[in-house]
Amino acid sequence: MRALWTFLAVLGAASAQWDPNVANGRSAMVHLFEWKWNDIAAECERFLAPKGYAGVQVSPPNENLAIPSDNRPWWERYQPVSYRLITRSGDEAAFTDMVNRCNNVGVRIYVDAVINHMSATQGGQTGVGGSKPSAYNYPDVPYGQNDFHWPPCSATNYQDANNVRNCELTGLQDLNDGSDYVRGKITEYMNKLIGIGVAGFRIDAAKHMWPDNLAKIYGALSNLNSNYFGSGKRPFIYQEVIDPGTEAVKKTEYIGMGRVCEFTYGSQLAPCLRRKNLMKWLVNFGEEWGMVNGNNALVFIDNHDNQRGHGGGGDVLTFREPRLYKMATAFMLAWPYGFPRVMSSYEFNLDKDGPPQDSNNNIISPTINSDDSCARPWVCEHRWRQIYNMVGFRNNAGLTAMANWWDNGGYQIAFSRGNTGFIAINNEANSDLKQTLKTGLPGGKYCDVISGNVNGNSCTGSTITVNGDGTAYIEILTSADDGVVAIHTGAKIA
Repeated sequence: MRALWTFLAVLGAASAQWDPNVANGRSAMVHLFEWKWNDIAAECERFLAPKGYAGVQVSPPNENLAIPSDNRPWWERYQPVSYRLITRSGDEAAFTDMVNRCNNVGVRIYVDAVINHMSATQGGQTGVGGSKPSAYNYPDVPYGQNDFHWPPCSATNYQDANNVRNCELTGLQDLNDGSDYVRGKITEYMNKLIGIGVAGFRIDAAKHMWPDNLAKIYGALSNLNSNYFGSGKRPFIYQEVIDPGTEAVKKTEYIGMGRVCEFTYGSQLAPCLRRKNLMKWLVNFGEEWGMVNGNNALVFIDNHDNQRGHGGGGDVLTFREPRLYKMATAFMLAWPYGFPRVMSSYEFNLDKDGPPQDSNNNIISPTINSDDSCARPWVCEHRWRQIYNMVGFRNNAGLTAMANWWDNGGYQIAFSRGNTGFIAINNEANSDLKQTLKTGLPGGKYCDVISGNVNGNSCTGSTITVNGDGTAYIEILTSADDGVVAIHTGAKIA
């Protein structure tokens, strides 16, 4: 009987790790890639909380190798040299202040945890906080040669799980996750973050770690800080497992411990928006497309890797194609599958380019324009009206199912979320959408949240009238700035 209760306790803990621990009524997160901690804190208070964002994925907070010879590329953040909380985003005090301030307004913080490896060969370079590592020696952890998979090898054969999980990813010194000591140091680092008040973790390069060893790490994690989450809550876990379906390592090996980053989502949605695959087939988008169950999935249109052509995931849409990108993101936020993550980027010319920085390599804070957008080179997709208003749409829709599907047999689609929200998309090249469609919504006037905002009892954009039978005339011209119309009961006027 004792063994049974132990099994049930472990099973319950694993199930809890699927839960993003969001505040009531919130259902989508944003990745503020390479933002500073004090800027994230301010963003939580002034924008994310008012717009209904549930949480923020932050860049790795632990000390990384400083690579000034390459103009401080973004990927230096993925080369750990210690677990001290000091990066170009800020120190431990700034990180703690950010977590506290964001939690206080109901916005959760998810840490990008780089625990598969340490840095590549240093060449005399030091960490951003002054650590001085050498080959397979990280005195500020401490790690030595015995804490790495030895002798070193390169992960080159993706048909061999041993090679993928025991060898070095692009020269990054591969920690031996089979070691109790190594797992203990990783757990110590993650538990420190939990104590501060983070809500969960993205597990970088989870594909390159053994599932059994990850399960031991997750099992040793503390419950979340009760000051923010109540008692007995487990950290949210979502794991980077790039699975094209042709390799030895499968994403299904990881879903019993938490969610996986579902790369298939963005890579399969992009061809539909590019008119390489009919959008009418999106009627069953999800498991029938080779994805995991939605409760096991974190979904996204693009991420910091694949928008640069790295990290697998196919030919994805990015901010460089804004009209199609807004369509894709609107679909993601309206479609009842997975837990969605919005990307927030900065402009780059070369795929290695780091964030906007001054002559001393300090990250430059975003400048906010009068229309709530960011001044370039910060892109801030999360501040695009067509995206943040769809976060509100998703929050309003809650757990309601998809209903009232309609399509024209090609690239025009529409559907409702029960009787709470309705969206229509026209991605035809030369055919306007002019249809009376079932919206599922109560009769009345609604603001189209794509073209504008609700302003008291009026709309700054288009107004849609829903008839008493739930139908509405929907018009989306191919010449329109946005190929989407979306209404929901939270945007009803009159």
